[in-house]
Amino acid sequence: MRLRPFNLDNDFDSIKDWITDERTHAFWCANHTDFPLEKEDFSTLLKEIAKMFGDAPFVATSDDGVVEGFFCYGLNYETKEGMLKFVMVDGSKRGMGLGKEMLKLAIKYAFEITKADVVQLMVFPENERAKKCYESLGFVERKLTPGAFKYKDETWGRCNMIIRKEDWKE
Repeated sequence: MRLRPFNLDNDFDSIKDWITDERTHAFWCANHTDFPLEKEDFSTLLKEIAKMFGDAPFVATSDDGVVEGFFCYGLNYETKEGMLKFVMVDGSKRGMGLGKEMLKLAIKYAFEITKADVVQLMVFPENERAKKCYESLGFVERKLTPGAFKYKDETWGRCNMIIRKEDWKE
């Protein structure tokens, strides 16, 4: 697997259908875009987070170039904390270890290239598969905010998870 910058024109069609239902969409982006994912809305979101936080979108590809995952990453230069956002993998390939492999590369990039001391992310605890994946990589809960997000008739917590450079084991 390899990481490279996301290209909206070349890569959007590969990822747009990975999230097939509204609940999974809400887990993925906390409804920062409408469901289903549309190119123009996604482009606007990516521009906004780039401007606000310096976030850059990436894709993970197989060795033969097939797009298998997506995430955004930004670094707070003052705190030296990297932030992963909008992590997703091809829905037809979930459960095959691709998310874990992609995140290992993302964490390595954060620590080795951007010189982050900590990498953080947010996850809804109700998204048990994602949370377990992050924990398996060494992320630990830093802060839990109960009842932070409403989705239809559900209320979800928001969990901030971190991994410190000194705790990272490739």
